[in-house]
This record gives sequence, C-alpha cells and structure tokens, in this order.
Amino acid sequence: MPHNIFAALRVRVLEALRATVPDLPEAVAARVEVTPPRDAAHGDAATNAALVAAKPAGRNPRELAAALAAALPGRLIDSAAAAGPGFVNLRLHPAALRGEIGAILRAEESFGSSDIGAGQPANVEYVSANPTGPMHVGHCRGAVVGDALANLLAKAGYAVTKEYYINDAGAQVAALAWAAYWRYLQALGTPLDEAAFAAAVPGGLQYRGDYLVAAGAALAAEHGAALAGPGISVADPALWLTTVRDTAVAMMMAGIREDLALLNVRPDVFTSERALVEAGVADATIARLAAQDLVYDGVLEPPRGKLPDDWEPRRQTLFRATRFGDDVDRPLRKSDGSNTYFANDIGYHADKLRRGAATMIDVWGADHGGYVPRMQAAVTALGGRLDVVLCQIVHVLKDGAPVRMSKRAGTYITLRDLLDEVGRDAVRFTMLTRKSDAQMEFDIALAVAQTRDNPVFYVQYAHARCRSVLRAAAEQAGAAATAHAALAEAPLETLEHPAELALIRRLADWPRLVEAAALAHEPHRIAFFLYDLAGDFHMLWNRGKDDAALRFLQAERPVETRARLALVAATAIVIRSGLGVMGVDPVEEMR
Repeated sequence: MPHNIFAALRVRVLEALRATVPDLPEAVAARVEVTPPRDAAHGDAATNAALVAAKPAGRNPRELAAALAAALPGRLIDSAAAAGPGFVNLRLHPAALRGEIGAILRAEESFGSSDIGAGQPANVEYVSANPTGPMHVGHCRGAVVGDALANLLAKAGYAVTKEYYINDAGAQVAALAWAAYWRYLQALGTPLDEAAFAAAVPGGLQYRGDYLVAAGAALAAEHGAALAGPGISVADPALWLTTVRDTAVAMMMAGIREDLALLNVRPDVFTSERALVEAGVADATIARLAAQDLVYDGVLEPPRGKLPDDWEPRRQTLFRATRFGDDVDRPLRKSDGSNTYFANDIGYHADKLRRGAATMIDVWGADHGGYVPRMQAAVTALGGRLDVVLCQIVHVLKDGAPVRMSKRAGTYITLRDLLDEVGRDAVRFTMLTRKSDAQMEFDIALAVAQTRDNPVFYVQYAHARCRSVLRAAAEQAGAAATAHAALAEAPLETLEHPAELALIRRLADWPRLVEAAALAHEPHRIAFFLYDLAGDFHMLWNRGKDDAALRFLQAERPVETRARLALVAATAIVIRSGLGVMGVDPVEEMR
C-alpha cells in the first residue's frame, strides 16, 4: 500500500465517525474528506466528516464535530478541535509528522505514487493535429497538458496509453495533397501561374508554407514527371491520390514526431483515421448503433438563430444523441452518402473501446467545446466513458508584442522555434502554470528570466540548492552522510522551527495531491504544488542566512545537521517526483 498520511488520517476519522454514528451509510462515508486546512495555524489537517454525516445521523453538525474531536486523538492524532459550522481540525503527533521524512527517503521518487487507479486501462489522446504542417504553439499546450495528465494517471496507478489520432482523411488532407502537388510541379521546373493553379484547383493552395517544398522535391526525385498531366492536371487520378497524399502526410508526420520528441512527448500509439475508414470501422459502428435503435432517418429542425443560406430540410441518417444528454440528434452521413466527421470519430472511439480503454480522455482545443456533448453521448451509447479536457488558446509575447500565427500562409512561430528560444523545460512547465481552460500568455522573456516570477526557474533553483547542500555535506563527511537509507534513520526531534514544520507538511501532502489531481484530470495542480514547495524551501534557506541556528550544515551540531540533511534530501526527492510527472528535468546546479 503506497504511503499517504492523509489516507491514514481518513481511515482514522472514519473509524471514529462509525463509532459515533452507528449504521453510517456508505454513500455518506464516501464523501468524507481529510485535507490540509486553508490556514496552517489551524493544524495539520481538517475533515468535513461531521458536516456530511450530521443530517443522516439527525444531529447538529457542531455537536457531532465536538463528539468526533473528543474521539479522534490517539497514536496518529495528537489533538482535534471542532471549528466553524462543523469542521474538525487535526494536529498530528510531532513524531508522526516528522516521520514523513523517513517515508520519503525510503520510497525515494516513488513517494506519492498511488494505487487508486488499480491498474485500470486509461487512454489519453492528445495533440492529434491535422498533418498539414509543422507543430506550432497552438498545438503545444494540448501536447503538454495531455502528456502531463498521462504521466499523472500513471503515477496514480492507471495503465495508461498515450495516443495520437492522425486526421488523415477529409478535405484538409486533400488540400494538403494539392499544395504538395503544386510544389512537385515547381520541383519539375514546370512554369506556374499561382493564380491559374488556385483557379483550377479551388482550395488547392490553402497551404502555401515552404515546409512542403521538401515533399515536392521528394515526389519529383522518386517519380520524375510520371504524376504530372498536361498543364495543371494529374496524369493518373488514382495514382496521384495514393502517392501525393501519402507522401505529404508521411513527411508531415515525420516532422511532427520529431517536434514532439523535442518536447519530450512520445505517444505509444498513432492511429490513422483513414485506415479506420478504409477498414469499415465507422460503418460497422453505425450498424451496431442501429441495432440498438439509436440510428434513424429523419429531418433535423433548422439551426437556432439566423438560418444559413445553404440549409434545407432533407432526410439524413441521424444518431439519437438526445437520448444521452445532447441537445439535438446528430447526422452520421452527408448528402453524398459518405460519413460525417462525427461518424468517423464514433468509429475511432469504438476502436479504443475494443482495445480495452475503459476510461478515455481526449485533450482538445477550446474551439471544439461545442463538439463535446455529442461525442460524450456517442461514447456513452457504446458503453464507454469519455472525459474531454479543453485547452484555451496561448498568446505568445516576444519583446512585449504578440506573435501572430497562420499555418496556411506558413508564417507563424513553430513549436521548434519556441523550444529553440526558451528550452523544453520552460515550455512544459509554463504551459502548466494555468488551468487548461483558461487563456494564457506565454512571455518568452519571462520564460528565460532567473527570477521568482519564472516558475520553472524558481522550482529548479530549489532543487539545485538542495543538491548543493547535499554535495557540500558529502564533501565534508563522505557520501555515506547523504545516503537516503542512512538519513532515513536520522533522529528528527530537532526539527521544530515553524518554517521546518511547514516544509514537512507540504512534503506530506504530495501523495494526496497526486490522487486529487489525477481524479480531477488537472495536471496544472502539480505545477502549483511545486511552486509552493519551492517557496517553503527558499524561505527556510533565507532564514538560515539571518539565523545561524537554522543553517543546514553546522559542524559543531551533528545531530541538527543530520536531521536537516534528511529534510533537504526529502525535499529534493519530492521536487524530482513532481517534475517527473510534468516531464521536466531536475537541475543539479545553476550558474
């Protein structure tokens, strides 16, 4: 069983609650929480047990809280006090609080790992950008959020699959193929009139970026003029479709994989939309829904508000999405008989279910928010569960001015540009400093600043300071003096200053924080925790500058020094554990 002091406190609270309220309903017990108090002056933890149990027990919340407070003290809890409308504040025995340091040192980076996931399969799909150009900053936030969330779920005990869905079917990929064909004709030296090409192939120059020059050159090198017909036409439409499109998509995906790897994002699975369509997965899934009487031919009501000029009341193949919470039934087939994007997406999620993904999490851009209810309705109809994490847009600032992006024109700041400017760690950490559904500004100057206002610097600096203390101790007393196993046995009674105890309380909260963030699907909580932890450590470091008695290394006080080395080593471990979830490297030293 992974170590979690708050889980142990909850067990003790439930024991006392069940003794005080016989026949406590399990549904009520499930709502009992033990969390850090908002104000550390109130204690080490607080519980809502009396508040949630008062009504079922037919008792006054404050009276029940007082009864609980009287029953709780024991081996783990030193004292308890009723507070407010029915909370109970708890204080740990000092030895139990300090004992968290030994637990951290023995567990090392696995401290904070949980088994709440119980090995359940969880599929996290993220990025999934159309393969129509290089990765840009707009893709970066979803990539980081999805990857950190997947790491967080793995830390919490889920069997995680990281997945990228390649949107290689449909109009945008066709437009990419035409743009690659234009570059191919250029590579052949064919005289071109851009306006004539655009007129001959509507939408054919949707993607003008120079990144397709290499695709055109590769096609010309392999096929010569075999793909080119007279003028702008193609020699063999079937050959063109499979050759130009596939070459362009393959080259775009190769670049995307390289960019993701630079960001430390490595999906376990890449799934092709086109491969699923050609395998008939979407059609089979529609048939499966039809067998459940969830598909019918009907006419949708006109859209609310202004009626589009191209809207007409026509019969369509519809999915009964309203049975599962959506506000309208959704089309599965277009007027030409081909499947809608929605139908293909249903087939894709059915394929995930077939592969065992009991829990599915999709990370999308916020502009797809309106698509969430229909997709969740479809997955529910298929017997699965889907959570969608939305990521708002990122505004990049350089020299105080916004950087504008346009994939089609090929003038934008790419992911690789950003990584070159500030580095992978700064990009990943910064992207997690706001909740994903909140808009954010990525200030390039701030991301490289060596100040407290730069969270990644502040946290990495805390780890570097920890490591510098431990290196100095090893130089003075030998490596054995800083070995985790040895420090885990150090007497810790001398750790009694409020700043030391505050740091221990923060460290002890790491396992609870991991579980809460994993259940909420909110990896940004890790960044917030690490920033606060770094603040507690820097505060203790600065106190040592002003008060010699609080310095970490004191040759004339070996007992106090050993205890503080244990605290410093535990702090470094938890910082590394948190940075590992975020996909950020710890720093050994900073110059």
